[in-house]
Amino acid sequence: MTPEDLKNSNDELKATSEEKGAAHTPESNPEASSAEQPEQPEKSAAELENVPAAAEVPSESAEEQKPVDAEDGDSVREEPPIEAANQADQPESSAEGSDAETESCEKLAEPDDQLDREGEAESEPEKAVAEVAGNSPVEAAAVADKAEEDKIQEKTAEQAPEKTARAAVDYTALNEVELINALRELLEKHADEDIKADLDSIKINFYKKHRAVADAEKKQFLEDGGNEEDFEPSNAIYEDDLRNLLRDFRQLRNKQHRQLEDEKEENLQRKYEIIDEIKNLVNRKESINKTFQEFRDLQQEWREIGLVPQSKLKDLWETYHHHVENFYDYIKINRELRDLDLKKNLELKLVLCEKAEELLVEPSVIKAFNILQKYHEQWREIGPVPRDKKEELWERFKAATSKINKKHQGYFEGRKQEQKKNLEAKAALCEKAEEIVNSAITNHRDWDKRSRELVELQKVWRTIGFAPKKDNNRIYERFRTACDQFFDAKREFYAQNKELQMNNLQLKTDLCVQAEALKDSTDWRKTTDEFIRIQKKWKDIGPVSRKHSDPIWKRFRAACDYFFDNKSKHFHHVDEEQIENLNLKKALIEEVKDYKPSKSEDVNLENIKEFQRRWTDIGHVPFKDKDTVQNEFRDAVNAHFDNLKIDDQKRSLLKFKTKISNISGTSRGNNKMRHERDKYVSKLKQMESDLILLNNNIGFFANTKNAESLIDDVNKKIQDTEEKIEFLKEKINIIDSMDDED
Repeated sequence: MTPEDLKNSNDELKATSEEKGAAHTPESNPEASSAEQPEQPEKSAAELENVPAAAEVPSESAEEQKPVDAEDGDSVREEPPIEAANQADQPESSAEGSDAETESCEKLAEPDDQLDREGEAESEPEKAVAEVAGNSPVEAAAVADKAEEDKIQEKTAEQAPEKTARAAVDYTALNEVELINALRELLEKHADEDIKADLDSIKINFYKKHRAVADAEKKQFLEDGGNEEDFEPSNAIYEDDLRNLLRDFRQLRNKQHRQLEDEKEENLQRKYEIIDEIKNLVNRKESINKTFQEFRDLQQEWREIGLVPQSKLKDLWETYHHHVENFYDYIKINRELRDLDLKKNLELKLVLCEKAEELLVEPSVIKAFNILQKYHEQWREIGPVPRDKKEELWERFKAATSKINKKHQGYFEGRKQEQKKNLEAKAALCEKAEEIVNSAITNHRDWDKRSRELVELQKVWRTIGFAPKKDNNRIYERFRTACDQFFDAKREFYAQNKELQMNNLQLKTDLCVQAEALKDSTDWRKTTDEFIRIQKKWKDIGPVSRKHSDPIWKRFRAACDYFFDNKSKHFHHVDEEQIENLNLKKALIEEVKDYKPSKSEDVNLENIKEFQRRWTDIGHVPFKDKDTVQNEFRDAVNAHFDNLKIDDQKRSLLKFKTKISNISGTSRGNNKMRHERDKYVSKLKQMESDLILLNNNIGFFANTKNAESLIDDVNKKIQDTEEKIEFLKEKINIIDSMDDED
């Protein structure tokens, strides 16, 4: 029987089935409407996040930043971003920034309200069971399936099989020929996998190196006196190889697509054959058991058959449901078997409810949403449950679905807002880049400074995500244009400033003479500062010609190394002195620990101060032991302070003085004390401001209810604040006194 014959037969049978009640029509399918799947974005959020930031602004080796010991014409790498080039090769179906795709992702997976009328679709099977209960010994096996099949939606979402994901491969180190061979091997061995990321990476790296080779050859050609119109790059054949391989790959994919469509047609024909076989089951003379088993086998085969053409899907399901319904009317399953099926369905749907609720804590909103779609498909396949549990069960499942859908919708709304913010941030970077381009630059120092500023902007650009798709290419081109204009102007500047390079050579020669005059000095601190000043001046001078760059640098470096090597040898002997100081301080710590306080608090206090003075006089210890011995000494002294019968504030000030004394004895003591003082001065200003505010508040409370209690509370706060202010002033005075002693 052809699909057209089945369609005609279906129309005739529909008229007959309508007499049995509207509950058996497809429109009464309460669960079926959930089969309509929302359009999914073709790429998950995780895949979008994995787009390497480096692809936006790749490095150009010719303009790399160099340290002071790698002299060159430019000190800052030029990195024109190429973010848009990557996106140009991506299909329009990319999930990135697409409004249409974002809207499709926001569609809810929640089935429509027809599912709330599930009971209506089950009324006829219940009635059929009541009519035939006890008639046939087999009375079996399909009312639950009948109700379930009634609820399968004609618009079931057919999804294409997913391709196998490949691990990321780094192609940046390959040359053009190696990239061609890698592409050929990729297409030969992995054509059936998801290789889009590999294709994009190979194309980007190929054209980057292809252009670099062609530009270099063209430059040499023009320098040799060639005519630009006569230039032909030697590597043009490689681009033809690349295009041919990609063309063959597209043809292969098109062939696979046609094969898939042919398979869909074959699947459609087989499903119509199954419908025909189900239709003929009602005319069998065999036992009901055997007939029903055949029916089960046909259903199983139906489910295992692959995709069919979307345009034929509705008619296919209508015809299938109609003949399945007729078969159930013929079989009339008995109530015991129905109850067993209902119980089994209840257990399965309870498990689905639990799984759906577990998705609420899934960190990935996209993953939770996609898994939920599979749960809805399973829900439709399971079939009906006992009537008294139906509404409760469905409401539970629907509640979890609604929450996940809201999170999913909120996620994409958040992405929209994030992309808008990214656009604003990138626009601000464009303005800064354009400001740099339009600034007047007349010397190497300014070029170097502005180059660093622009490279920093490029680094910030890489950290910002995509803008909305309709704006992304435009904002990228604006930024890239500014970068290109700047670095083109920079190259032109250095090409026209050979005289400046000769002057730089003379300045660097003078610095070499100064360094050579200082290299034998033993005034280590002063000479070190002078060498640092000379080195900084060297960096500021600017580049010299490549011919003189290496020799002048080696001369300067030799003088610097000679001095600092001598300095290192000298301070090697200082280590022995520091070890001796360490032993002295350890002995003093033991003396402090063994000290037996006298009955006089004044004597005890004076002895503790004497310990502190002796500690300070000893001198430096090895750096690695400094903190350990200082902490031990402070703990020992503080233990004696704690035993002194003095008020807490005075004891705290004595401990603080010990702490500051220890800090002042370190190599960076002045900086640390200055930091401590600034911290306390800041706190002091804040408390003085708070005190003024508290005094003002008293006037506000004078005429209010409960004014007396409020004023008392404020006065108490004022007193506490004044005490804290005095305490802070004492600490600041201690720090200042230490500075005066130094």
